[in-house]
Amino acid sequence: MTDEPILPAERFEQQRPRLRAVAYRMLGSLTEAEDAVQETWMRASRADLGEVENLAAWLTTVVARISLNILRSRRREEPMLPELIVEAAGESDPADDAVLADAVGLAMLVVLETLTPAERLAFVLHDMFAVPFEQIAPMIDRSPAAARQLASRARRRVRDQAPVPDPDVRRQRQVVDAFFAASRNGDLDRLAELLHPDVVLRVDGGRTRRHQTMVVHGPDEVMKQARLGARLNVRLEPVYVNGGAGVVINTGSHPLAVMAFTVADGRIAAIDILTDPERLSRN
Repeated sequence: MTDEPILPAERFEQQRPRLRAVAYRMLGSLTEAEDAVQETWMRASRADLGEVENLAAWLTTVVARISLNILRSRRREEPMLPELIVEAAGESDPADDAVLADAVGLAMLVVLETLTPAERLAFVLHDMFAVPFEQIAPMIDRSPAAARQLASRARRRVRDQAPVPDPDVRRQRQVVDAFFAASRNGDLDRLAELLHPDVVLRVDGGRTRRHQTMVVHGPDEVMKQARLGARLNVRLEPVYVNGGAGVVINTGSHPLAVMAFTVADGRIAAIDILTDPERLSRN
């Protein structure tokens, strides 16, 4: 064992997975999350960390403030689909595992995109990372009581709008496989059984309309889209998307789309489809 002090860079690297997880939940974008973490490192490298008693708390505050500024600088447009974390079966990236900790499902990230920046920060920091409201309040220029109210409001929206995925991913995969089989066979009765009454289908706007997500509600409309998709000559590659069952749709050497499924209570509650080539290339 060595008595040499831990270098600041090494101390920062120990916190990087947590910081990346905070930023991803705040921003819904892996690219922006990495930028926020890098900016945090730049600020940390200029600071006297020897005077910091709780390094994890200090760095969390810094990355949260940076993420908040990014959120506030975004144009007020229709929310984009969050950037997806796609893993092939049997593969695992330790960095992505850190982001996926605590079962941050895609359905929740979609709802987080609808929150105000202050609501999102209060909810993410308190509910997901146990940051006290006394520390959250100064970041958003509110009192601790006001920060608590913001988190409570966000919590209700998440609870009401984000279905909780079934914990058994293998069971999720069985439901997704059955969905595609029923689509190919034109089995409408089976499709109806597999879809939740409040199922929602979201498709990003692709390369040219990234901020104009198409949203379809209800089993009948989703079944129409499923039957259209079944006519395409494509190859489906099973993957995990943000920890849940999904598929990559291939027409050749390049992916055409990624489909993410939220399976709750044995039925499909949400389908999210990413088609933007630039974002697909990052997965």
